[in-house]
Parts: sequence; structure tokens; C-alpha cells
Amino acid sequence: MAQVTVKVNGYVYTVGCEDGQEAHLQAMAAQVDSRIDSIKALGGPSGESRLLLLASLLMADEIHDIRAELEQLRALVKRTSAIRTTAEPAVDAATTKRLGDLAKRAEEIADSMERP
Repeated sequence: MAQVTVKVNGYVYTVGCEDGQEAHLQAMAAQVDSRIDSIKALGGPSGESRLLLLASLLMADEIHDIRAELEQLRALVKRTSAIRTTAEPAVDAATTKRLGDLAKRAEEIADSMERP
């Protein structure tokens, strides 16, 4: 297990993560730190735990919105697939044979009309 040192709101924390995930963890810490900077810019009382709570709530709200959008997109894809499926007629073996027979008969008729 890797150990990563991250800095959030001026405080340094050592956090464990899976090997190879160090850069990802540092990027996530930077996201939290960015949210804290945004909150601090608004002013008001801002103890460390309050800042972390508000940053967490902001991120949770973003995740909620993204999940809702994802569900809407999934529903749209499902509806689109259903429309496409019902709009495209199914061609089974019997239909294919029938169309082949009709094409052959049409050719026979055309040939007979061309003969004197």
C-alpha cells in the first residue's frame, strides 16, 4: 500500500492508497482544497471541520446532479433503442424466403414479357 502526503487547507495529511493510485489521490485532494478555497472566498465562520463539511456537501451535490443527468441519459438511450427496434421490421427466414420467391417470380414475368 502506498502512502501519499496531501495538503488540504494548509494542513498536511498522510493517506494510504493502492499502489498506482497516488496521482489520483493527490488530484482528489486538490479538488477538496479547491472547494475549500471557494468557500473561504465567500467569507463567514470557517473552522477546519466546517470547511471540510461544506466542501464535502458541495462535492456530494455535484455527484447527485451528475447521477441524475446520467439516469436521464440512460433513459433517453433506452427510449431511442426501443423506437429504433420497433421501427425496424424483423426479417425472419420465412420472410426472406418469401421475398426471394417474389423476386424470382418478378424476374420470370419480366423475362416472359421480353420474349416475342
